[in-house]
Amino acid sequence: MNTYCCRIAYGSEQYRQTIQHRDEILRKPLHLHFTEEQLAAENEQVHLACFDAESEKLLACLILVPEANRKIKMRQVAVAANLQRQGIGQKLVAFAENWAVQAGFSIIHCHARDTAVPFYLKLGYHIEGNPFTEVTILHYYMEKQLTQ
Repeated sequence: MNTYCCRIAYGSEQYRQTIQHRDEILRKPLHLHFTEEQLAAENEQVHLACFDAESEKLLACLILVPEANRKIKMRQVAVAANLQRQGIGQKLVAFAENWAVQAGFSIIHCHARDTAVPFYLKLGYHIEGNPFTEVTILHYYMEKQLTQ
């Protein structure tokens, strides 16, 4: 499958597609839905997505949240279940890491669901601290040094 990753604009049609994508993959299984306040808070965040180059179909998406001390948080990483283990998530995370480095960030971190920990370990992230519960499920704080 020929794919490409790019930054998308908040409020655009592509952004609206990511809301539906994230809702289906991350929220509905937990019986949760986005609130208007949650979506409005995403205005200042960086939205990245991966698309099928031929059909322009959304395949995966994530959000980056700039923080202090050259750190950036990666959140809401969503790859459709039928497309997992095909390198799409890996490609999108690599794109996000490269974007973060170009933007001057040196550390990227996330709250990884327990089922996603092996994926992030494979990409060079490491667990810090103890597991915690977020949105009703077990998560781990994971971090990766991007630059010195």
